[in-house]
Amino acid sequence: MRIPAHSVCTAIRDDIVLGVFERGSRLTEEQLARRYGVSRVPVREALRTLESEGFVITRRHAGAHVAEPSEQEAADLLDVRSLLEPLGAARAAQRRTEAHLKVLRGLVRLGQERARRGQAEDLRSLGGWFHETLAQASGSPALTALLTQLRHKIAWMYAVEIPAQPVEAWAEHGAIVDAVARGDAERARALTASHAERSLALHRLKRPERGRVRVSQHVVNTASVRN
Repeated sequence: MRIPAHSVCTAIRDDIVLGVFERGSRLTEEQLARRYGVSRVPVREALRTLESEGFVITRRHAGAHVAEPSEQEAADLLDVRSLLEPLGAARAAQRRTEAHLKVLRGLVRLGQERARRGQAEDLRSLGGWFHETLAQASGSPALTALLTQLRHKIAWMYAVEIPAQPVEAWAEHGAIVDAVARGDAERARALTASHAERSLALHRLKRPERGRVRVSQHVVNTASVRN
């Protein structure tokens, strides 16, 4: 049985985002293979992927390390997202399917319900699911992949607060879905741009915590493994 490299990649990326591996810390193939219970081959492939995504850097004669983005690089992530998310919403208005609309509307209903109840943790996951589905509705795999990578990096670099008025935030989500459903690309773009702009104030740059030791084990997803 061979564990796919993408499953190992997901596990390492998640642990980087969660801070299990501190920024600047060394990542050895042996260490990672032992941690996730896999051979070094998928680890090697995963590190190459993570380097292309900007989570890992390889230093000559020093091997792979977790990247250490600057504050300017972190700010650039938000700027790029503010450009790409409106584009994705405009494309979604032109290309969405009924299945996409059904999921988006269901998420808006759940989000509005949880917002009224003040269930903050549910709102975090629902918000992520909403934006992921909206990106998928763009019908552009390349754009969806870029937005997914941005979400991972922003979660790595920033702590995001729940809006003071979560019901209003989910009303904005609902308005975006209405524009997408009507096929109004320009309105979907404008609403998403405004929503992204308002969300900037909720982002707080994370400061690296030196000296922490994490011993939790990340289970690699083997659902797609074939004998």
